[in-house]
Formats: sequence, C-alpha cells, structure tokens
Amino acid sequence: MKFVQLIEYKTERFDNMNQLMDQWVEQTKGKRTATHSVTGKDRSDASHFVEIVEFPSYEEAMKNSHLPETDRIFQEMVALCDGMPSFTDLDVVREEQLNSAAARRFFHEVAVGGNLDAIDELFAADYRDHDIMKEEETTLGSDVIRNDVAGWRKAFDSTFELDRQVSEGDDVVTLWTWTGTHKGDFMGIPPTGKKCTMTGTTIFHFHDGMIAEGWWHFDALRLLRQLGALG
Repeated sequence: MKFVQLIEYKTERFDNMNQLMDQWVEQTKGKRTATHSVTGKDRSDASHFVEIVEFPSYEEAMKNSHLPETDRIFQEMVALCDGMPSFTDLDVVREEQLNSAAARRFFHEVAVGGNLDAIDELFAADYRDHDIMKEEETTLGSDVIRNDVAGWRKAFDSTFELDRQVSEGDDVVTLWTWTGTHKGDFMGIPPTGKKCTMTGTTIFHFHDGMIAEGWWHFDALRLLRQLGALG
C-alpha cells in the first residue's frame, strides 16, 4: 500500500532548509526510497511549511528513515526550525489522477467507443493540436479532434491498448498501441481489409481541467507500409 508522510514545520530560514534538502537528495542517491516530494508554504503564515513525501509502502518509508544521511539531515533540520517538526503517517486509501483519467477517457470512450459528444466535456474550445500527419503545424479548436476521430473511425475498426501513462503537473503522456482493420478510404487508399498495428505517444496539456493542447507522435510510415502505400 502506498504511504505518505506529512512533515509540518516553522522556519524563518527556508533558503537554508531548501539547501539542506538538496544535500539530502544528493547524499542519498541510489539509497533513498522516497519517490515524490512536494513542499508547500502556508499563504496565511509565511513561516509555516508542509512537506508531503511519498513512498511505495510504509516499510520502504522506514528504510528511508533509517538511512544515516536521513538522521543527520533531520538533526540539522531541527536546528533550522522554530520548534520541533510534526510528522503524520498516512496509508493511501484512495488516489485519483484526474487528468490521467480524462486522457484515458478520450482513448476508451471517444476514440474507440465513438462518443463524440464527450469531446466537449474533455477538450477546451480553443484546443491546439499538433499532428505529424497534418501539413499545418498547428490546428485549432475542439472540432479538429471531432473530425479526426470521425475520419479514423470511418476508415478503421480499431482499438487502443494504453501501454503506459505518465503524469507530471498539467501534462499527461500516454504511450499506446493501436490496432485497426482497414474498412474505408484512408488518405486516398481504398479499403484493403488489412489488419494494421502501430505504436505512438500522445501528450495532452491540461488547463482548468480541460485538454488545451495535444501532440501526436506515431509510426505513420509503418501504417502506410502495412496498407501497401509504400514500397
């Protein structure tokens, strides 16, 4: 079970605290078990800070705590604080990456399922699209996605296998494998009935909970070869 530790402290010397944390990161390379760390400053009290540290499990967190570097840095941390830091140990009982879920919804519900109405729920009206298959470097508007999905669905019966997904900040990167049976005209190529496969990567940038921009990179040459369009 994923584990999170909340560390609360007060200090007037956050720059020194920041340097201390950089030292710990450098000194624990290859040994630390922490996977993610976020530090926040209280907007109503500039001396109050909360650090959120994520671990794969409680047991891994304990390994991290027992590192000699962690103990040494903790002592120096206490010296920089106004009072003792407080620690809260939390087992993660629910985790939801909302942007990642929205990206998955596009592939499963829209691209494969054909629910084009969901596009207005997922994409910003001024969405910017970057697609290696298009002559224009950037195309604008959520209708771009609507037309693209409709065109691909008309040309292929297809599925997406989402191989991996990485989320950072407002960006979600999805690595996928697409499989489709060619049933309709595609880029001037009449239906061949061939089953084709290609891999690709889509990056969605979110703003205010909506997909504001997208980049599509995929093996278009492989697809065209499978369709017999290339020698």
